[in-house]
Amino acid sequence: MGAYLRSSTDVVAVPVSAAVRPLTITPFEVFTENLATHLARENYFAGRHQLGGWLRLLLFAGGAAGAWWLFSNGHIAPGVALLLAVWLLFSILVRWHAGVSYQREHHRLLAQINQHELDRLAGQLAAFDPGLRYLDTQHPYAADLDVFGSHSLFQLLNRATTRLGHDWLAGWLLAPATPTEVVARQQATTELAPDVTWLQEWQARARHFPRQQADPREFSAWLARPDFFAGKPWLKPVLVLLPLLVMGSIVAWLLDYGYYALVVVQLLVGLVNGRLAAVRNEYAEQATAMRDALRATQAQLALFEQHPDRSWQAPRLRQLQATLQAASHGAAATKRLGQLSSVAGLFRGREHPLGSLLLNSLLLWDMHAVWQLERWKRGLGPELTTVLEVQAELEALVSLASWQFANPDYTTPELSAEPLEVTAETLGHPLIFSTTRITNDFHTTGFAQTVVVTGSNMAGKSTFLRTLGLNMVLALAGGVVCARRLRLSPAQVFTAMRTQDNLAESTSSFYAELKRLRLLLDLSGATPAPTPPPAASQEPLPVFYLLDEILKGTNSLDRHRGARALLRQLHQRRAAGLVSTHDLELAALEEEWPGQVRNFSFNSTFSNGQIHFDYHLTPGACRSFNASQLMQLMGIEIEE
Repeated sequence: MGAYLRSSTDVVAVPVSAAVRPLTITPFEVFTENLATHLARENYFAGRHQLGGWLRLLLFAGGAAGAWWLFSNGHIAPGVALLLAVWLLFSILVRWHAGVSYQREHHRLLAQINQHELDRLAGQLAAFDPGLRYLDTQHPYAADLDVFGSHSLFQLLNRATTRLGHDWLAGWLLAPATPTEVVARQQATTELAPDVTWLQEWQARARHFPRQQADPREFSAWLARPDFFAGKPWLKPVLVLLPLLVMGSIVAWLLDYGYYALVVVQLLVGLVNGRLAAVRNEYAEQATAMRDALRATQAQLALFEQHPDRSWQAPRLRQLQATLQAASHGAAATKRLGQLSSVAGLFRGREHPLGSLLLNSLLLWDMHAVWQLERWKRGLGPELTTVLEVQAELEALVSLASWQFANPDYTTPELSAEPLEVTAETLGHPLIFSTTRITNDFHTTGFAQTVVVTGSNMAGKSTFLRTLGLNMVLALAGGVVCARRLRLSPAQVFTAMRTQDNLAESTSSFYAELKRLRLLLDLSGATPAPTPPPAASQEPLPVFYLLDEILKGTNSLDRHRGARALLRQLHQRRAAGLVSTHDLELAALEEEWPGQVRNFSFNSTFSNGQIHFDYHLTPGACRSFNASQLMQLMGIEIEE
């Protein structure tokens, strides 16, 4: 690795699943020390890189001057010997210089990774990919819970570098996993999390190849197409014979046998290149677009396959390792990918038009590269998608594991077999970075359960709903959560919080909310069965809803009647959840529907011309509202 980073034994004293784990050193201190170490190593290798440049220049100039002097004085043999020695030394120096250049860049990238970790700890997320391409306003919760966008969960979690890795992590955040899958991810990330050296090396290796815009799945699908060489038995002999004829005609011309043969052969070469131009261009574009992505995949999977210190223990990691071996027919997948990367590199001659013209005129270079690519894909080609998906899943696991290491006081959630259970202790919002973050306890279980949360303006109702929803999303993606303890059942989280009007569709905000609630009813399904269905039936997940200021776009009478009717329907379905409201009429349902509705509240106090909030969830309905005080503080006089 070339630099020191603290290992798992330096950082973690007990397993991550403990509610609070003692540390010999905090993640902040680890990242700060690593940042300083890698910056120093980068500067060291920068100096050696500069020295290497001067040595190359001096060796070249000295060798040229020495050879000129020897040849000028008739010392032919010593001159040739000097040139050979200089060429050998120069080749060795070039390789050493390239290694120094790699180390300089590698430590720069590792320093950048540690700086990014410090930025995340400080809540500075603006520089990270917001993942807006994954945001769907019709999704059950993504828009309301800040899963994507500015200051979002995706920015906080994502350590993936590859295009497919981003997609994989986003998919985990957009859909709850099965209990078996959640446990498998938890086990894998718990094994990966303590080894911050490995996690950061994984990220740095892929960052050496920044041009990874192409979607590798498209390349894999393209490889599955029929071979161009199939059914053309004449083409391979042509690729062998024509370059031989070119070389022969050049030799004949140099020996004064005329240039007619060279002209005829070049016309034939030009004809072949022209007829096959479309194929050459297509193969070159595909291979060149994927070269960096393939090299990043190779570099990362080599780290995963070679893992020298110990074999993987988590079942999911062992399964991914076995999948790689099966896909590459027992060989190392990285070896196969290295072959593909080398073949793709054959098309790099096109970056220099004069060189490309020369290579294709003499050797039909592009068509030889096409031939090599088709030979390769008969090996790993059909399984390339599998290999890429293994890398993408590892990218997502590394993201969750890095998140786990950076937050040692977070906990691994427990899964419950009870329907719609959510039991939380000291639950906090992961996107609030205050050192005095307020946390709350909460518990609910069973269908037909609604918690009505009342409270004054700005007291914390909406934030608590988002806190609960975001931690549920994290838990069902396989990550640790911002709590001392969280026990929950698999569920489909659903939110209705930020409904807005749509001028393009002539839709008011109230109608948009009604459409949202219609989607909730559709998702929650029919009346729950009296006995659990067999596992094979794959019954849809029950819905855990979070409704903020329900039906706020209408008058108080219609709002109360509509909310009451909606909750009655939801209580007949496989659903439960929370509803925030200012309407105390809705809180009266606790007495009317005992055992189904419970009241909680967030309260405020007003003293000395100031409003004070404690942001603590309190049993019972709110009895202190602050709208008039807020208006007075803004200079709006309230009539007595």
